[in-house]
Amino acid sequence: MNIGEFLFKYRSYTPIPFLIIMLLYCKPNIISLITGFVLVLLGEYIRIWSNSWTGSETRTTDGVGGTYLVISGPYAFVRNPLYIGNIIIYFGLSVMSNALFPYLQVFGVILFAAQYYFIIKEEENFLSSKFGDAFQSYLHNVNRFIPKLKKYSSGNTEQPPYSFKKGFNSEIRSMQAWGIVALALILIWFIRRY
Repeated sequence: MNIGEFLFKYRSYTPIPFLIIMLLYCKPNIISLITGFVLVLLGEYIRIWSNSWTGSETRTTDGVGGTYLVISGPYAFVRNPLYIGNIIIYFGLSVMSNALFPYLQVFGVILFAAQYYFIIKEEENFLSSKFGDAFQSYLHNVNRFIPKLKKYSSGNTEQPPYSFKKGFNSEIRSMQAWGIVALALILIWFIRRY
């Protein structure tokens, strides 16, 4: 198992040390809570929009896979919107916590970008072998992390049907997880304040 496969398999657990540090050193205030929560909601919106195209296939830990080369919705602007959404959520939670500001926030972005770099390399190897020239065209026209303003279009690539319901349902576990952390930060702020 290489590093990309390892990080893909255990990507649900890698945020735990970051979240523990964040909670141990948190100093939330009303501004950090509101600002961070808005960022968390933005990240979650990106994830729901992305999963409305991919469905629950992205939730697997059994190994990299995929039925479709999804190039619709947010994927028409950037290749990895789910990971961008995750980074924004983690950044938002760390802003909410106001822990070790700004060092923890910068560290978190770098940490998760590095993790996703290795995972993305693994995913790209799979997509290249499965979708060949269609993926190569997508790879050369759509950025990994920085969205393009121009929508990518390839008229002959079969796409899954869009389903907001599938996207939302796929995100329930994620919303529960970050919701618990956000609630803990709000309670810590409330208890310390009163």
